[in-house]
Amino acid sequence: MADPRTLDRAFKFIMGRFVATGHGPHYTELAAAFGVAVEEGRLLFHDVVKAFSPSWLHPETDYLVSFPPFHSLPTQYRVTVDGAQKWFAQCGFEATAMTWLFPGKTVRVDAPCLDCNELLAFEMRDGQFLRVEPGTMVGHLNQPRIPGKDRLAFL
Repeated sequence: MADPRTLDRAFKFIMGRFVATGHGPHYTELAAAFGVAVEEGRLLFHDVVKAFSPSWLHPETDYLVSFPPFHSLPTQYRVTVDGAQKWFAQCGFEATAMTWLFPGKTVRVDAPCLDCNELLAFEMRDGQFLRVEPGTMVGHLNQPRIPGKDRLAFL
């Protein structure tokens, strides 16, 4: 496992890539950014994912799927910042954390209700809710967080 300072730098690199582009980097990009061999970059990539739960790679691959609050694969939680929708949140609860990654900007999250398909949306800026539609929106977690469980079916 990489030392804590290296893990922190790698975490910031990955998070910065999500903020800038809407998707996570490949481990070769991490290797290049750190000036290390590809295999060392791949191992560091895995170390960061292991250290930052609940992140995960696509099964049996080195492809980053989820790095909270972001998700590389499209989810029902579509995130729009400054009119651009290029981000997806890992889950509805994680979507509220997006506000801290875009300081001073209005972050909008749109998602269909997975029960009735009603459109749900909220807007936040700097940790404050600006609008919630419908006003009666509540959060629901379909599966409890189970410490030590390697793969969550869905969030």
